[in-house]
Amino acid sequence: MTERAAAEPVPVVTELRTLRARVPQLTGSLVASADGLLIAHDLPAPVEPSGMAAVTATGLSLAHRIAHTAHGGAFHEVVIRGVDGYVVIYAAGPVASLTVLAAPTVNVGRLHLESRPTARAIAALLPDTRRK
Repeated sequence: MTERAAAEPVPVVTELRTLRARVPQLTGSLVASADGLLIAHDLPAPVEPSGMAAVTATGLSLAHRIAHTAHGGAFHEVVIRGVDGYVVIYAAGPVASLTVLAAPTVNVGRLHLESRPTARAIAALLPDTRRK
């Protein structure tokens, strides 16, 4: 995993590393703002953190739109299953998201069981910067 940037909030990075320790098939994670800015990451070297944060924001925006259009409700998570593993994006409060990358052998139920509380904990650590 890559080392954290100096500007990353240490408590958020600690949450990411704790999540990785709890789910052995987790290969990386990141927290991004709703507008695609990287907040913190614990990603493997081949994944470019800022680019992944931007792509995550795009996926998050689309997921919000789909959830609202289909059910009129709020977004909670989106699961993407690829040939080489999973990418799951969880809402982390109103202004951020938690994205986790996992091996194809991950127990998805366990991934959710561990990641959902982590997303809530991260949301509690971040300031609510929405315009009022």
